Amino acid sequence: MEELVSIVMPTYNCAAFIEESIKSIIAQHHKNWELIIVDDCSTDNTKAVLAPYLAKYPNIHYTCLEKNSGPAVARSEALKQAKGDYIAFLDSDDLWTPNKLSLQIDFMKQNKAAFSATGYEWINEDGSSKGVALIPPKITSYSKLLRLGCPIGNLTCMYDRRIIGEQQVPSIKKRNDYALWLQTLHKTNACYGMPDVLAKYRIRTSSISRNKLALLPYHWHLYRHIEKLGIIKSAWYILCWAFIKGTKIGINKVRLEDLHKRDIADSVLHYE
Repeated sequence: MEELVSIVMPTYNCAAFIEESIKSIIAQHHKNWELIIVDDCSTDNTKAVLAPYLAKYPNIHYTCLEKNSGPAVARSEALKQAKGDYIAFLDSDDLWTPNKLSLQIDFMKQNKAAFSATGYEWINEDGSSKGVALIPPKITSYSKLLRLGCPIGNLTCMYDRRIIGEQQVPSIKKRNDYALWLQTLHKTNACYGMPDVLAKYRIRTSSISRNKLALLPYHWHLYRHIEKLGIIKSAWYILCWAFIKGTKIGINKVRLEDLHKRDIADSVLHYE
């Protein structure tokens, strides 16, 4: 029998996009999944959009927080409810390709990986392609994750709950996904990256992560108070992050037309 995958989906005022995100999960070739949606007190018609899916699919679960608390709290609540062998993450405005779960699980089994990520495409707010994708490093260690400022996409990450164990998202409003991956790498040696583009990241003008300058205090808090790094190391990693964001050095950004030439079999190579 297929392993159960618990899919963590926080949402806030994403009624315009969440239905498409859910459809990309329903279309998965891997059918043994549960979707855990945690609503951070949306003020739009999210509940109405979700109603037919909740009535039809018993493996789609919905919880609304008592008060607006941010994505870290929403993700943590979803993780508390998760029962899966694997934990995957998809925000309520992003998308997966239909083979995402099946290929990634096969990849993790073949490479004996407890934690993995895939490539992802950038799309515009209207869903049209931007023509580029980001490919994660083949192997991302804890120190590399710090140096590169998180080169793996939240919407592509998956970990084996049977190995990693129970987790809660560190309590930080922004960069909480980055904080979770650092926490995960305290429990396993690396995040193994697949070169396949198996997800689509929607770039929205209202995204809380769009203002990079506003992220500086969150990086400082993450390094100093969550990861307990010294002042010099924390400052160094902030400089590394700023350098990479400014120069794009260390980011594997490729044109989709070039990726289309690559054989899908390359996705299951055993990485040394």
